[in-house]
Amino acid sequence: MAVKSRLWGQHNGLDVYLFKIENETGAYVELTNYGAAIVSVVVPDSQQQMENVVVGFPELKGYLADTCYIGSTIGRYANRISGAKFSLDGEVYQLDANDGRNTNHGGKSGFNYRAFESETIDNGVVMTLTSPDGDGGYPGKLGLSVTYTWNADNELLITYQANTDKTTIANFTNHAYFNLSAFKSKIYNHRLRILSGYIVDAHQDYTPSGAIVPAKEKAFNNNRLSEKFKIDETQIEGLNLFYIIDTEAGENALAYAALLTDETSGRTLKVYTDYPGVFLYTGDYLSSTKSTHTGRGAGPFDALCLECQHYPDSINHSNFPQAILRPGDVYHQRILYQFGTI
Repeated sequence: MAVKSRLWGQHNGLDVYLFKIENETGAYVELTNYGAAIVSVVVPDSQQQMENVVVGFPELKGYLADTCYIGSTIGRYANRISGAKFSLDGEVYQLDANDGRNTNHGGKSGFNYRAFESETIDNGVVMTLTSPDGDGGYPGKLGLSVTYTWNADNELLITYQANTDKTTIANFTNHAYFNLSAFKSKIYNHRLRILSGYIVDAHQDYTPSGAIVPAKEKAFNNNRLSEKFKIDETQIEGLNLFYIIDTEAGENALAYAALLTDETSGRTLKVYTDYPGVFLYTGDYLSSTKSTHTGRGAGPFDALCLECQHYPDSINHSNFPQAILRPGDVYHQRILYQFGTI
């Protein structure tokens, strides 16, 4: 496995690198320590044509201008926290409101805007960040490591490990946007299966109502994405939903969460995780001011996200499984993206 790196630029006085991990077949991923982000995933179609299947930028300036979390690590807390506040051990914590009255994806200066420390390992890259006590309003000095590995089977494994010196909440994910056609078309005809019978009900602003309800018509069982969209003459409305994975991951095991298929290219993406759920975002608001790898800016429904994570806003809903991290405990979660063909 070849792991290469080169200086890509600087951010706030810190060096930013572009990493490339290539396996024996020529399939590779590119990563950067700015936002601990996935830059490209180049994998074969059914005719062995190697192409990139994630939204990314060919230059660092694309990420510096990005407001859509493209490919980035999300922290301190993925998804929304209603009212931009929570109570923990009798203390009320006020957070950055960056999504109306709510906090989304860690606030105004989330981890997607940070340059991580980084080092290469045999088949990957380890990126680390220290988040000070009070960062974004969150309690505790938090240490986070994000490890990316790539193997001969075209599997990208992301491992999150974190610790804190004060009780806090933590929920990390990756915000990669996938298009298995390599952007020859939008995602409407991608087929999706999510191994989930229940979703977290949400208000219009995407914050949870607190109810856990059957997925019913929102269930995906190898459906075309467009089958689940609301489409009229003036607009297309996609999905922003948290799906609870049917099977809990066993000890040291990952549960099968989702399968994405593009029948034209023959590419598939299987998602495995030990998180309890996966958040589907169909890229309704995706945009970019800078050109992506395609040579043009990103647009709505160019790609979708399958964000494995803890329950959104769980700290404000006592009936949800909690994502509380205490001193002496180690946060440890994994996401595996397995790229293949039909």
